[in-house]
Order: sequence, then structure tokens, then C-alpha cells
Amino acid sequence: MRRPLPGTALESGLPRGMMRRMDAPPADGSAHAAPTPPPAPPRVVFGGVLMGLANLVPGISGGTMILAVGLYEHFIDAVADLSRLKLRRTSLVFVGLVALGAAGAILGCSGLAASLVRDHRWIMYSLFIGMTLGGAPLLWKFLRPLRVGVVVGFLAGFGLMLAQFLELFSTRLPDTTPWLALAGLLAATSMVLPGISGAYVLLILGLYETVIGSVSVSALLDDPAASLAVLVPVGVGAAVGIGGLSNLLQWLLARFSAPVHGVLMGLLLGSVLNLYPFEDPIHPELLDRPTRKAITAIVQGEDPATVAEESGIAFDADDLARIEATYGGRSAADIKLMSDESEAFTPSAGQGLTALLVLLAGFGVTWALGLTGKSKDA
Repeated sequence: MRRPLPGTALESGLPRGMMRRMDAPPADGSAHAAPTPPPAPPRVVFGGVLMGLANLVPGISGGTMILAVGLYEHFIDAVADLSRLKLRRTSLVFVGLVALGAAGAILGCSGLAASLVRDHRWIMYSLFIGMTLGGAPLLWKFLRPLRVGVVVGFLAGFGLMLAQFLELFSTRLPDTTPWLALAGLLAATSMVLPGISGAYVLLILGLYETVIGSVSVSALLDDPAASLAVLVPVGVGAAVGIGGLSNLLQWLLARFSAPVHGVLMGLLLGSVLNLYPFEDPIHPELLDRPTRKAITAIVQGEDPATVAEESGIAFDADDLARIEATYGGRSAADIKLMSDESEAFTPSAGQGLTALLVLLAGFGVTWALGLTGKSKDA
């Protein structure tokens, strides 16, 4: 009597039809996602470093970098677990390592990043274009075979980034408690969705000045009740947004993997639209956050001597006259928007070649990280 082959329906004791259904791919065309071990700690820390650096460079989302290095689904799972108070060790370690890398990058590189973006913007943006595109090959494997859902998802994600690039969204919400909570919820998407900037969300909702102004130490000391009336609903909305969106994405990725990865691919590639490298900032001084805060304080009527004492940044009479001529009468949100203004220039042959080499280097870094993660998870 012949023994049944291992793995067959007879050997498992299951009916043949049930065995075929278990072996069949999901209805959306994606492959089965087998449980994978947690990624290597150095890779997670490096992902956190890139996430922190992205938050220092205008136009780049931290979620984009997490997606590009192949850690996005681990990130979503970990955040979703913590939002449900499911305190698994792997989730706590993962979020802790990402936070460690991000905090180290922000604290250790903020001055350097601001200087590089101000003086060598085209090099920095070429690097981040390459690092962003380097995540595409890793995502591509989740999109096969290409079906209508995948294409529609890609177009939706890319269309959202195109609308952001064309600045099609603009409104002005009232600064009442329900609307502030909604603003916090929407801004929190920047921590979960790649390509979305939290500051940009607040700007297009018309609440950037209200929210950011309430975070300052001076505002908290001068009128803590008014600041907390803004920060508490924004914080509650942000917590709900992060928890809700991460759980929704976890559910969607488990059931509609290929179409959702199509959306993520659209967001990833569309985020490059905001990173054209051959532009110079029109107001380079605003790229340095302490300087921008000092200029904003002076424009809003604070005494220049007091601003110099608090910030350590002093302006002479000529500087003050220029600040008044350039920024006078503008709000903090207006000045923040001006920090992103740039003008295109024609690169030299040397700059073009250097930009290409830097882009390829950035592509190679994230592509290699994706391959490393893939091999470790295999």
C-alpha cells in the first residue's frame, strides 16, 4: 500500500477541495504573507534615523523613509498593537528602536540638515529622491500580478500626491475644540501615511499658526489655559488618528494586500514631485528654525532685544529694516509657507552629474536595505 505524499490532501486528512482552497492565493492576487521574524535591530534604528532626517528636510515625510527601507508593515503592526494596549515585546522594541534612531537624528543633525538644505539643497534633494525611489523594487513584488485594483490604487495614491504638489487643497477651519481635534486627527496621518507632511496638513487647514503658536514655551508660560485649550484636543485627535489609521491599514493590508500596496507605491513615487533638486530657496534664512522663530516673533511685535536674549539670535538695524520690508504684516503661517518658496536654476554639467551619482547612491542604500531585510525574513 502506497503511503500518501507529505503535504497532500490525503496525508493531511483534509478533503481535496479544502486543501486547494488553503493553497490558493488570496482573491486580490497577492501572495500569502507568511509570518516573518522581526527585522534586525540595526536596520530598524537606521530606519528611525532616516525618519528623523526626513522630518528635518522640507517636503519629505518620515513615513516615506520607513516605507522605502521595507519596514512599513512592521511599523503599522507595532503602532496598531500599542494603540490597542497590546503590549507585545516585539512591538515595544520596534517602536523604541525607531524612536531612538529618529530622536538621535533630530537632536544630532538638525543644525547640519538645515545648513545642507540651505547651502546645498540640490545635493540633499537628489539624495532623498534616490532613497525614496530605492524602495520601489521592494514594493513591486507585492503588486504582481498587476490587476485593476492595483492600478486603481496606484493612481489614487499618486493622484493624492499630485494634488498636494499642485496645492489644490486649501481651506480655513475655525479654531474651536471639535475642529482642532479633527485637525490633529488629519495631521497625525503624516506619521502613518508616506508622503504626507503634518505641517502641510495644518497649513492647508489654516490652523498652523494656532497649533504651532500654542506649542511655544512663551505661549505656555504666558497663558497656559489658552495653550492647553488648543493642544489637548489636537493631541486627542492625533492619538485617535494614529491608532485608528494604523489599525485600518493593518486590516486593509491583511485583506487587500495588492491594491493597498498599489496605493503605497503611488504615494511613494508621487512624493518625489515635491523634491525637484535644482531650486534655490528664496528666503534661505527661514530654513533655520530658530532664526525663523526669531523673525516671526519680531514681525508679531516682540521687542528685538527680548528676542535676542531668549533665542541668542541678534539682528542689527539693517537686518530689522529688511525683516520689516520682507515679512512685515505676515502671520506665522505665511512665514512658514515662505520658507518653502524656491526658484529653479539651470544646473551645470558638473552639478547634473553629481546629482545623478548622489541619486544613485541614495537608491543603492535603500535598495540594499530592502534586499537585506528580504533575505533575513526569508
